[in-house]
Amino acid sequence: MTRKLFLEDAYQRSCTARVEAITAEGGVVLDQSVFYATGGGQPGDSGWLRLSGGAEAAIGTCIKGEGDALVLLPAEGPIDGLRVDDSVEAVLDWDRRFAHMAMHTSLHLLCASVDAGVTGGSIGVEKSRLDFDLEESPDKEALEERLNALIAGAHAVSASTITAEELDAQPELVRTMSVAPPRDASGLIRVVQIGVEDDSVDFQPCGGTHVANTSDIGRVRVGKIEKKGRQNRRINIHWEPAAA
Repeated sequence: MTRKLFLEDAYQRSCTARVEAITAEGGVVLDQSVFYATGGGQPGDSGWLRLSGGAEAAIGTCIKGEGDALVLLPAEGPIDGLRVDDSVEAVLDWDRRFAHMAMHTSLHLLCASVDAGVTGGSIGVEKSRLDFDLEESPDKEALEERLNALIAGAHAVSASTITAEELDAQPELVRTMSVAPPRDASGLIRVVQIGVEDDSVDFQPCGGTHVANTSDIGRVRVGKIEKKGRQNRRINIHWEPAAA
């Protein structure tokens, strides 16, 4: 089992860890990790493993393994000299991770701004998209204005868990039409809220990483709105980071 530090603090950029297992293909399983594993449309994190002897190995991505294990996949094959029980430092490619966080939160704001079920989506560094069960395309300029107003509203982003029974009693929380929300080992479902109870913007199940406040995003630009079938519209958004 890998302790998922990214769910406890998405802004943690590195951690020390113990190697629990090495797969036949050279994948590395740690006892705890800051690396998010591919899932929910969000790509797995990349970065580096720093070995106790000073060597450094690039990590291309992170995927889910058996049970609750997360597997780091080295960018250049098995890591020479790495052994089970070794102590390592896991370091994120922070710029890439933060871009995914900003984009993922932006997609939640997009979801809150379009009154339709979600049929698909993907997250990238500069461009992301959601597909909606819609016959007509929304007004592009009005949508972009609303998204950036929500971002500028400086809404706090927080995570908690609910039970399956609580989710069943509120089916409207699930916006994705074909993907069931992820559950942890105890059966609880993680939910992400944007805003506070008396000023909530969005509240839905999600296992991804997010910014702490919408103002951290910067701005987004609505790109192409594409027709992908009689009743399916793909809305692309582009990220414009906040100035440092």
